[in-house]
Amino acid sequence: MVVGGGTGRTAAVRSGQRDFARLWQLLQPTHTETERVPEDWAEGDFPRVRCTVLWGLSGVGGWPSTNRPPGGDVAVERQDQLLVAEDGTPWVRSDPSPTVEDDDIRWHRAPRSVFERFDLARLLGDAEGGPGASPAAAADPDGPVRGDVRWAVTAGALGLAAGVGGTLLIRRAAARREAGPPREEPRQVLIDLDE
Repeated sequence: MVVGGGTGRTAAVRSGQRDFARLWQLLQPTHTETERVPEDWAEGDFPRVRCTVLWGLSGVGGWPSTNRPPGGDVAVERQDQLLVAEDGTPWVRSDPSPTVEDDDIRWHRAPRSVFERFDLARLLGDAEGGPGASPAAAADPDGPVRGDVRWAVTAGALGLAAGVGGTLLIRRAAARREAGPPREEPRQVLIDLDE
C-alpha cells in the first residue's frame, strides 16, 4: 500500500506489477543495515515525506492457527518512508516492525537513478500534475485537495462497508456444519502403492 505524503492518496500494488518492482528497487525492503543521519533527523525533524509504503503479505491466517478460513488476513511486514534531502539525495526511513512499539528506525540512501525514473504522481493517479506533484497546491486547503479528501472519505466508507459485508459472508459460510477442517474424524490419506 502506497500513501502519498501531503495528499493522503493511496494506491495498492502487488508483486509482479511494474510499479511494485520499481518500489522494490527504490526502497530496498530487504536492506537491514542503517546509515548515520543528522541528529535532528533522528529526533524527528526530517524533510517532508514523499510517500509511505506499507509492505504486507496477503492470504495469511486460517486453520489451524486461527478460527477462520485460510487466506483472509493481511500481515503488515514493514513500513518505509521516502524523503529527499536538500541536496537531492533520496533517503528511506524504515520501521522493520511497524506493529511493535519500539525505537528500531533504520535509514539508508535510495538509488538516485531509480528515484529519478520513479513517477509517484502517476502511481497515485495524479498524472496531470495536481497536488501530488506540487507541494504548494497540496498546502492550499481550498484547492484540489478538498476533492481528494471527499474522495478518500467516500472510498473509506465503501471499503468499510465491503469489509463488513465480506466478513459477514465469510462468518456465515464458516458457521455451516460442513465448513472447515474435519472436527472429530481422523484424516485419511490415499497412498499409491504401485509406484
